[in-house]
Amino acid sequence: MATPSAVTSSAARPSRPVPTRRTTELVLVLAAVLTAVFGYVEVGVDLDGTVPPDAAEYGAALGVLALAAHAVVRWRARYADPLPLPIAVLLNGIGLVVIYRLDRASPGPGAASTQLLWSALGVALFIAVVLLVRDHRRLRRYAHTGALLALVLLVLPIFFPPVYGSRIWIVVGPLSFQPGEFAKILLAVFFAAYLAVHRDALALTGRRVWRWQLPRGRVLGPVLLIWAAFVGVLVLETDLGTSLLFFGLFVVMLYVATARTGWIAIGLGLAAVGAVTVGWLSPHVHSRVADWLDPLGSIAAGRGANQIAQSLFAFAWGGELGTGLGNGHSVLIGFAAKSDFILATIGEELGLTGLIAVFLLYAVLVSRGFRTGIALRDPFGRLLAIGLASIVGLQVFVVAGGVLALIPLTGMTMPFIALGGSSVVTNWIIVALLVRMSDIARRPAPGPGPVSASGEGEG
Repeated sequence: MATPSAVTSSAARPSRPVPTRRTTELVLVLAAVLTAVFGYVEVGVDLDGTVPPDAAEYGAALGVLALAAHAVVRWRARYADPLPLPIAVLLNGIGLVVIYRLDRASPGPGAASTQLLWSALGVALFIAVVLLVRDHRRLRRYAHTGALLALVLLVLPIFFPPVYGSRIWIVVGPLSFQPGEFAKILLAVFFAAYLAVHRDALALTGRRVWRWQLPRGRVLGPVLLIWAAFVGVLVLETDLGTSLLFFGLFVVMLYVATARTGWIAIGLGLAAVGAVTVGWLSPHVHSRVADWLDPLGSIAAGRGANQIAQSLFAFAWGGELGTGLGNGHSVLIGFAAKSDFILATIGEELGLTGLIAVFLLYAVLVSRGFRTGIALRDPFGRLLAIGLASIVGLQVFVVAGGVLALIPLTGMTMPFIALGGSSVVTNWIIVALLVRMSDIARRPAPGPGPVSASGEGEG
C-alpha cells in the first residue's frame, strides 16, 4: 500500500510534454516549396536552356502562401499534425509545375498563373477555417442546413449547358466552377452528424446471407433513398465520378459507424446496379465504358488514338524514371491534358518513380486523416475526419483508375494537382479541417490539480 508521501510525489511528478512538431512542419514546408521551385526551373532549363525569368516570383509567391499557412497553424493549432500542410503544399506545387509545363506546349493563354490565384484563395480559406473553426463539434449544428445547401449545389448545374458532355459546371461569363466540389464537404458533415446519432440502429442486423450480416429492412430506407438520389443526379448530369464519390463516401462512413460488412456488400451491389443502368441509358457514359473496354479500338477503327490510348502511350513511354520535365508528349491528349489526364504527364515525364511518389503523398495524407479520426473521442469528429480523408482517397482512386484504364473515365480532377479552381479551393478547406481536428486530438489533457495528503485531487 502506497504511503501518502509516495502518492503525493507520484502525482506531483511532471508528465511528459507533448511535442508540437511545429519546427518539423516548418522544415517540411520549406522543403516542399524548394522542390516545387526546382521543378519549375527544370522545365525552363529543359525547354529554353535557361532559368525561367519569373522563377523567383513564382518561388516567392508559393513560399509566402505556405509560410502564412504555417504561421497560422503555429499560432492557433500548435499541436496539429505536422504532415498534412507540407503534403498539401508539395502537391499544389507539383500541380503548378506540371500545368506550367503543359502551358508551354499548348496554344492560347497559360493557365498556371490562374491556378496560382486559385491556390492563393484556397490558402486564404485554409487560414480562415483554422482561425474561425475553433471546435469542429460546432459544425454539427449546421448539418441539416448544409445538406440542403449541398442538394441545391448539386441541382444547379442541371440548368446550365453541358460542358464536355457533363452538366457539372456553372458558367457565368468568364467564370466557371463546379458546385459539386463544395457539396462534398457539406455532405461529409451531414453524414457524420446523422451516423453519430443513428449508428446504433444502423448496426442492428437481420438476416444472414452467406458471410454477411445484412441490416434490418426498416433501416435500409435511408440508404436506398440516397442511392436513388445520386443515381438521379448521375442521369441528369451524366456525372459518373461525382455520383460514385458521394455514394462511396456514405458507404465508407456507414461502415466506420457500424462496423457491419453487410453495408459494404449492399453498397457495392447498389453502386454496380446504378452504374450499369446509367451506362446503358446514357450515351455519354456508354461511350466512356466502351473506351474503357477497348482503349485501342479507335485506332483499329481508323479514328486515331483516343484520350485513354494517348494516356496509356504516355505511361509506357515514361518507363521507370521518365523522360524529364518538358521532354514528354502528353499534350497530344488534348483539352483534358491539364485536368483529367494531368497524371499522364507525371507518369511520362517523371516515370513510374514519380508516379509512385505522388501516390504515396496522397496515401500519407489520407492515413493521417484516419489517424486523427481514430484519436478523437467524440463520434461526430471521428466520422468527420475519416470522411474527409476518404473524400481525398476516393477521388484519387477514381481519377487514377480512369486515367490508367482500370475503371471507366469519370471526368474528375486530381486533388491539388489538376487544373480546376473549385477543386483546389475545396481540398485546402479539407486540409484545414483535418489540421484543426488533429490539434484537438493531439492536444494534451489538462493535468490534475494539487493533491492533498489523502491522495484526492483538488480542483
